[in-house]
Parts: sequence; C-alpha cells; structure tokens
Amino acid sequence: MLLFDLDGTLIDSNGIWEDIDLQFLGRHGLVPTEEYAQTVGHSIFPIAAQFTRDYYHLDMEPEAIMAEWMEGAGDAYAAVDMKPGALAFLRRCRDAGERMALVTACVPTLCRTALARHGLEPFFEDVIFAQEMGLEKRDPEVFRRTAERLGVDPAACTLYEDAPANCASAKSVGIAVVGVYDYFYAKYREEMERICDRYIESFEALL
Repeated sequence: MLLFDLDGTLIDSNGIWEDIDLQFLGRHGLVPTEEYAQTVGHSIFPIAAQFTRDYYHLDMEPEAIMAEWMEGAGDAYAAVDMKPGALAFLRRCRDAGERMALVTACVPTLCRTALARHGLEPFFEDVIFAQEMGLEKRDPEVFRRTAERLGVDPAACTLYEDAPANCASAKSVGIAVVGVYDYFYAKYREEMERICDRYIESFEALL
C-alpha cells in the first residue's frame, strides 16, 4: 500500500503558507520568527491557529485567525502546481495496480481543491485527514489509524513524505518511508536521510 502526503510532497504548496503567514502577521504588525514558522508549518489548522493566538498574545479567536488564512488560500490551491515527476509517478503506480491513499494535514476543502485541479481523486482509494482525527501527523496514532482504516499491516505500507517529524512517526509504527525533498525542510536533509529508507530530490528520480 502506497501512502502519500500532499503539501510539499505531491504539490508545491509550502510557499503558499509562507506567504499567507507573512501577510497575516504584517496586517497585525507582527514579526515572524523561526520558532513560529516551524511550529505552524508542522501543525494542523486548528492547532496552528491556537498557537498563533497564544504565541503573539492576539485578541482573536482561533476561528477568526483561520478565516483570515483561508481568504487567500482557496485561490492559491486552485492554481498550485504539482512537484516535478509526481503525476507521472502516480500514473506509473496506478498502471502497476498499486493501492494508493492520501494521508494529509491539509485543510480538507483546500485538499479537495488541489486534487480537483490536477484530476488526482481517481488515483486514491481513500483520503485521510489528520485534521478530522484531531491529531498532528507527527503523532504515530495517525498512521496506526490509517493502516487500520485501510485494512493493511503498517509493515506493508510505504509513505512518501517531506516533513521530518511525520517521517519519524510513520517509521515508529513500522511503515517504510521515502523522504521527498522540499525547500521548506532543506536544512533537515541529513536528518531525513537518517530517518528514511530512501531520500529523493524529486519523483523524477523514481521514473
């Protein structure tokens, strides 16, 4: 069973969130920090919004923060590009009869927008949202529940993922991991190479 992350793995979307964060912080007269960027970059939407409120001591409810973030995100996801070689690799796996599912921390509405843009829905027998579990993808429970839902042994799965913490959580439950390079996590390359069973610059390496 092949499991795929979405943001930063199949689609080139991490930059979207960097821009949205900068615009949001700028409107509120706030300055981004490395701690802030890394924390929200690893978090599901509601937890990222709560962290933002607490970190900057904002007089805003998390729901209002998420609403601001979503204002520009829909249009961006409707135009987002796929990572090099990703579509061709999905086609190859489909033609080989591989079972495939998506496991993502993306907001469900935005995920479906990106999938529709590139006609990706038919490739996946299931789309599993960490947000609907109320869990971060860095929590191994996400991958335990994913395997259970798909009716497979974790040891029979391979995950394609760009985030180091998510790669580590999948490995901890017995899933093989192929790390996929994304500039957002470039400084963690050595860690990714240690964690993952294989590390690739792009899906073009697998074609």
